[in-house]
Amino acid sequence: MREAGLAEEEEKKKDEGEGAEKEKEDEEKKMDQGGGGEEAGTGEGETTTSVAAKTERPPIAVPEGLGIDSSAIYALVRWYCREAGVRQLAQRLERICRRLALDVVRFGETGDVSTKGAKTNWLVTEESLEGFVGKPVFTSDRLYEDKTPPGVVMGLAWTAMGGSSLYIECQSVPSAPKKQLLGDEGGMGENSDGVQAGGAGGAAGRLMTTGQMGDVMQESSRIAYSFARSYLAKHVSGQAENAFLAEETVHLHVPEGATPKDGPSAGVTMVTAMLSLAMDRPVRPDVAMTGEVSLTGKVLPVGGIKEKVIAARRAGIVCLVLPVGCRRDYEELPDYLREGLEVHFASTYDDVYAVAFCEEPNSPFTFDL
Repeated sequence: MREAGLAEEEEKKKDEGEGAEKEKEDEEKKMDQGGGGEEAGTGEGETTTSVAAKTERPPIAVPEGLGIDSSAIYALVRWYCREAGVRQLAQRLERICRRLALDVVRFGETGDVSTKGAKTNWLVTEESLEGFVGKPVFTSDRLYEDKTPPGVVMGLAWTAMGGSSLYIECQSVPSAPKKQLLGDEGGMGENSDGVQAGGAGGAAGRLMTTGQMGDVMQESSRIAYSFARSYLAKHVSGQAENAFLAEETVHLHVPEGATPKDGPSAGVTMVTAMLSLAMDRPVRPDVAMTGEVSLTGKVLPVGGIKEKVIAARRAGIVCLVLPVGCRRDYEELPDYLREGLEVHFASTYDDVYAVAFCEEPNSPFTFDL
């Protein structure tokens, strides 16, 4: 019995071994089948790649002369991008490059960029710049291209875009009846139209201001008006009998009325514009000035000299009048900004008047207007 039991156990082990061998063989068959599938898949991939290679288009040749001219870059800086950094300039250049790339692809596929026919000139110049980036953001820096009429003087203002020209315009208007302009006591007053009375005693001279001027600039205009009336009668040769400012209503305007303006640095410009109108005599066409004026005629220093000099050069100005207190700021400027400029430093308004009306003392220079 014992021997029979041992035999049965041996048979069971033999059967189990045979079963394991069969399982192993089955697994190997499955693996062989999987490998064949992978090889088949690799063959399909190679077929797809070869088809794509056959259908791939040849590269498009870059047209001869493709590029951006230096005149276009200069125009971008001057008329489109005046910020302190270069981000706007980079954005405009990227826009031009994207447009050029699109035109190159269209031309390579069809030989025709637009309905106007094939493109022959691929160089972006100042003349063709508007077609890529639109109309200029900034216009001319000079409102008066030739010479300015009497009553108009160019000032200089500080802005975040590097400064700008700031014209001061003065014009006489028919005076309104005195009762409408005088205050209750006959002194300084203002009517509903914003016309300010010029002084006590029923004087007819008045000042009216427009142009989005702030409080500081409004005060500066009143100081300039009072000083101009006194200076015309006491300090200008041959004008002692000139009662224009004392009798006429003067309208002072700062163009671009939609832009708010403030600060005292237009004082000397306002005085010069009023005197020019009163004497019917224009100032030098190539002069610009900045500086605050006191009630006694002192020219006080102002800020933003670098930005104002940049604005003057951009507008083609040759002669500059700056406060003497700004001499150090000017001397610290790079040579390329100061080159070719005729700069005068004024301590009193006498110095400003001599330059603006070409009566500079101790100088043979005269300017025939």
